[in-house]
Amino acid sequence: MSLFGHWLAIQCYKHDGSLHRCWDRGLVLANNDDYIVIATKKAKVVENNGRRWFTKEPAVTIFSKKEWWNVICMLKEDGICYYCNIASPALINNKMIKYIDYDLDAKLFPNGDIRILDEKEYLRHKKLYSYSDDLDVVLKYQTNDIVKRMKNNEWPFDDNRIKKYYDKFLELLSNKDK
Repeated sequence: MSLFGHWLAIQCYKHDGSLHRCWDRGLVLANNDDYIVIATKKAKVVENNGRRWFTKEPAVTIFSKKEWWNVICMLKEDGICYYCNIASPALINNKMIKYIDYDLDAKLFPNGDIRILDEKEYLRHKKLYSYSDDLDVVLKYQTNDIVKRMKNNEWPFDDNRIKKYYDKFLELLSNKDK
C-alpha cells in the first residue's frame, strides 16, 4: 500500500524503550527505501510528562530509514531552519513513524550558522542508558557527517527541494478540503 497522502503519527523513544514525545500526525509526501517525508502544520505534540503543545511553524520532516538522523525543516518568515536529530533510522509500524532519539542535535539557521546542541544531555544519557562504544562511534560519525552536509547544502539541507515538498503539502490539503 502506498502511504503517499496518508496521515501518520510519529513516536519518539529513548534508548531504554520509554516513550519520549509524540506528534499527532504528519501527511506523507514521499516514501522510498531511503527515507519518508512528511509535512505538518500546527501539529499537536505530547511530551512524556503529559505536557501538550502545538508546533508554531509549518514543517517538512525527513526521516532517514538507513542513516542515523531525521531533519525537521521549519518554514519560518526569514527562511528555512533545519533541526537535525541524531536518531536511529526510522521505521513505520501501525500507521506510525517510530525512532529512538539520541540527544545530539545540529541546527542550521537561515543565515548559514550551524550549532551542535544538547552535548551535555547526550553525555548524561550515554551513561544513564549505557550506550555502547560502537553506538557512540556511529552517533558521533553521523553528527560530523550532518554538519558537513549542512555546510555544503547537501540533501536534506536543500531549500528548493523542501519548498517543493511544502507546496505539495499545501496542494494535498487543498484537495482534501474540496
